[in-house]
Amino acid sequence: MEEEKVILVNQNDEEIGTMPKMEAHEKAVLHRAFSVFIMNTKGETMLQQRAAKKYHSPLLWTNTCCSHQRLGETNLQAGKRRLQEEMGFQTELKELFSFIYKAPFDNGLTEHELDHVMVGYYEGDPEINPEEVEAWKWMKPDDIRNDIQTSPESYTAWFKIIFERFYDHLIKNTLQK
Repeated sequence: MEEEKVILVNQNDEEIGTMPKMEAHEKAVLHRAFSVFIMNTKGETMLQQRAAKKYHSPLLWTNTCCSHQRLGETNLQAGKRRLQEEMGFQTELKELFSFIYKAPFDNGLTEHELDHVMVGYYEGDPEINPEEVEAWKWMKPDDIRNDIQTSPESYTAWFKIIFERFYDHLIKNTLQK
């Protein structure tokens, strides 16, 4: 099977090529990504714990799902595809904002992503893919924020950045279902 490629972009999110995913992470090249946040009517966010076999950030808690867009795929199409692949359900998504971050990992890889953040709503339990997800839970945003402050090592880099920089924006938009 051919290695998955990521879409390389400039700071304006304009496509400038593709590169194998691992190479992009080894060279810290800016590429397009997305993060999906699923909320329920209680105002809770569905978190996932990344599978132990993940090539970076294994067993860390993060947003409901995240990945990279494929060529010809819109952000929303990519979010829905990956939500089904990782969490086993589908729902409508809305894109909220995007931001660029760069996070080096202990294994020599670096995430340098233009991350598109999306939100959706779901009331059921997911059917997690054990290749991708170790566990899941619902948490109130204030509880997540407090837990990140007391146990930052338990969360992914991008998730902490989203909560630090965009907490108020995220909360405001998730309440306006």
